[in-house]
Amino acid sequence: MNRSRQHKLAAWTDALGKTLADLRASRGERQALKALLEDWGLTASEIPLMRAAAFDLAKESLQGAPRAADTLDWLEDIMRLLDAPPAESVTSEALFSPGDGPRLRIRRLLDQSRESVDICVFTITDDLLTEAIIAAVKRKVRVRIITDDYKSGDTGSDIERIRNAGAEIRFDCSPHHMHHKFAIFDRRVLLGGSYNWTRSAAKGNEENVIVTDDGNLLRSFSRLFDKLWDDFAETCPTR
Repeated sequence: MNRSRQHKLAAWTDALGKTLADLRASRGERQALKALLEDWGLTASEIPLMRAAAFDLAKESLQGAPRAADTLDWLEDIMRLLDAPPAESVTSEALFSPGDGPRLRIRRLLDQSRESVDICVFTITDDLLTEAIIAAVKRKVRVRIITDDYKSGDTGSDIERIRNAGAEIRFDCSPHHMHHKFAIFDRRVLLGGSYNWTRSAAKGNEENVIVTDDGNLLRSFSRLFDKLWDDFAETCPTR
């Protein structure tokens, strides 16, 4: 093992030990660990060493400990960090339909998300995207969705299925329509455009998707999402 790898392994073990102290990898701790991994840019041969270090710490913690389940939950969170695909470097890009380009790009962004996904769309009926949203929820990503009540009850709508999986949903129940189509992934990538999250948008419609990490746009759309999230808690509180 070269000296650089020894340094990484020692730093990783030390950082893991601090998160294991209370048997919970908090969001802040996970972000710090993720930043370490991204900064190092681990090679394929180094990842198993980091994984083994996590397992060794878990084994030590389990010896004579009554909180085995908590330790395993902690270990599961750490494994997700090591198995996560590297974050893409995004500047700005545009994709167009008809065609699968937009929906596949959305799915990739959902698959890469590790902390939060905020979705603000009129309707969701595309099973490919629904499955990716549910998979994100199962990874313990916080998924919040703002949508319109008018379309949520339609045949083919996946909103209730997504809510039953554990996503947080709020509806616009006003006489008007919540017609936005944007999403924010891990507070670092913004997706917008005309594209509804439906199969018809991919199959026949002339639509567009824009993906960017522009800080000004991210802040503007994040503020808008948070405002609508609060507003629709009041307009449709029991939905």
